Amino acid sequence: MKHSFTLRLTVRFAVLVTLTTAAVLAAGGWLLHRQAMASLVDLHAIESEELGEILEAVLRGAGDVGHRIKEEADSDFALFYIQVRDEHGAVAFRSTNLGATLLPVLAGEQGDYVVELPGAGRVLISETKYGVWHLQVASRLEPTERMLRDYAKVSGLLLAGAALLSVGLGHQFSRATLRPVRAIEATARRIRADNLSERIPVAAGHGELTALINLLNDTFDRLQRSFDQVQRFTAEASHELKTPLALARLNAEKLQARLAADPEAGALASDILDEIARLNRIIESLLFLAKTEGGALQLPRRDIDLAKLVAEFADDAAVLAEDGGARFTLGRNDPGMVRGDPGLLRQLLLNLLGNALAVSGEGGAISLESRREAEGRELVLTDEGPGLPANQLERVFERFARYEGTVRREGGGGTGLGLAICRGIVELHAGTIHAENRPDRSGLRVVVRLPAA
Repeated sequence: MKHSFTLRLTVRFAVLVTLTTAAVLAAGGWLLHRQAMASLVDLHAIESEELGEILEAVLRGAGDVGHRIKEEADSDFALFYIQVRDEHGAVAFRSTNLGATLLPVLAGEQGDYVVELPGAGRVLISETKYGVWHLQVASRLEPTERMLRDYAKVSGLLLAGAALLSVGLGHQFSRATLRPVRAIEATARRIRADNLSERIPVAAGHGELTALINLLNDTFDRLQRSFDQVQRFTAEASHELKTPLALARLNAEKLQARLAADPEAGALASDILDEIARLNRIIESLLFLAKTEGGALQLPRRDIDLAKLVAEFADDAAVLAEDGGARFTLGRNDPGMVRGDPGLLRQLLLNLLGNALAVSGEGGAISLESRREAEGRELVLTDEGPGLPANQLERVFERFARYEGTVRREGGGGTGLGLAICRGIVELHAGTIHAENRPDRSGLRVVVRLPAA
């Protein structure tokens, strides 16, 4: 996520800089074109004034139009196309650089316009009227257009360079911008159950980042108080609940011994002992869940040969299944290592087996497979019970979750915490667990995925 956000910020910065550069270069090109055309119009205006004086002199009888213009403006023919028409539209003069080409006239209007001229390409024509004369001064646009094309090429190179440079600058900008956020993340990751007192250093100032750090530190303070309350509860619950139950069990055992001559009273005492044992299991399970969910349980991690652990469990599982009237088989058992606590992983498998035995009918088959996957190991336990409705597949891992449609064996009533404990154990090992109905027949498949060592 961190790298993804850095990448997105870099891309946004690069796109912003590139678009800004493109907009500036495009505006520069537009202004350059506009200025070049305005400069040509100004040159035409100056040339038209000079030629206008000649035309006014001709109107006063001072010589011939063609002779006077050739005499006084011959040097301008290298820069301009010049054409003069009389009031009837007849051409009175045409510069030699036009050859046989005639400049078009816009119905006697005055102004500036661009036309395509054979042999000369696009030209800008400025037309002015002096008495009976229509003066046209024109210039080729090819030099201006060539300059704009060169500008476009240079702009393209500059834009490509700006885009590449903005990527590098954007990456540095993103890293510098996110450096405080990464420091916050690093500190937050170090704050765990065994390190709840550490806090994020508060930056100087009163900006948004300081407010965020203060908010996070306040949140960590509340979490620490909650964690301390959980720890106090677990310690107090262990003492306040387990001690009275131990005394009740001892008294019930003494009472059972004294009632040996009365079978009915002895059976009642035995029921009391069973319920006390069940209460003890519930308390132990709740304490375990409280520790795992509160972060108080620190998992001792070491490399575990999962195939060996599964094979050893399979021997015991076969005996337990036979005692319960079911059949257990171990299928695929790929070699592989995981990291965690072998005792908790065995407890996970025992809880899954106990749940499967509780819902399996007489002679039902239960199977276990351990597979090597691309990102870790997968344990799959399958039974032949009634399965679950789709809306119960996720809820079955909640505390005290029961589905009345399942047929449990006599005496198989559990605490409703077995699968919740399974989820807690799997999450302690950074894995996932889910249940799904079998596609081939009735029954449930519980799939556990654990990361490889």
